[in-house]
Amino acid sequence: MTCVFLADDHSIMRDGLKQILAETEDLKVTGEASNGNELLTRLNSVECNILVLDISMPGKNGIELIKLVHRDHPHLPILILSMHQEDQYALRAFKAGAAGYITKESDADLLVAAIRKVAAGGIQISPHVSELMTRQFGTASAALPHTLLSNREYQVFEMLVSGRSPSEIGENLSLSVKTVSTHKARIMQKMDMATVADLVRYAIAHELTSLPN
Repeated sequence: MTCVFLADDHSIMRDGLKQILAETEDLKVTGEASNGNELLTRLNSVECNILVLDISMPGKNGIELIKLVHRDHPHLPILILSMHQEDQYALRAFKAGAAGYITKESDADLLVAAIRKVAAGGIQISPHVSELMTRQFGTASAALPHTLLSNREYQVFEMLVSGRSPSEIGENLSLSVKTVSTHKARIMQKMDMATVADLVRYAIAHELTSLPN
C-alpha cells in the first residue's frame, strides 16, 4: 500500500483527491495539510511514501517549501499538482527537488499514474517540460528569458505583470521598496526589456499570466 500525503489549501480539492484515491486498491491518503507550516509539522508524525503538493499555498513560497521538505525528508518523493501551467513553475520545481509536475487540468487517470510512478522512484515529466529543459540546459542562448530569473526575481516578475506596485510587492514579500526596485532592475536587465509594459506583453505571449490576450 502506498501512503499519500496531500497538501493543498482548498478543502474541496483535497476532498476530490481523496475520493479519486479511495477508488484505487494500492493508494491510501494518510495525511493532509492546508498550508506550508502545517505541512512541515505534520510530515514529522505521519507515515507517507509520497507528497502531492500544491505549489501555491498560503505561507511559505512553493519553491522554498519544496526545498524545506526535501531537506528534512530527502527520501520523500514530491509530486507537484498545480493550477499553474508548466512554463511557469515546472523547471523551478524540479530544480528544487520535486520528482514530478502535473497541472490540475489533468484527468484522474493521469494523476493516479503519476502518483504511482513518482512513489516508485520515477520521474513524472511531460514532453513539454522535457523540451523546456532541453532549451534551458542545452545552451544558455536557447533559454527563455524568464527562466534566467532567480526564484525571488520570478516572484517579483509575476507581481509586476499582475499590476502590483513596488510598495505592494514589498509588503506582500516583506521586502523594502528599495529591494523590490533592485529586483525589478535585475529582471529588466536579464530579460532585456525597458518597461513593465514589455514584461506584461512577454508574460501574455508566453502564457505566464492570467491576464486576457
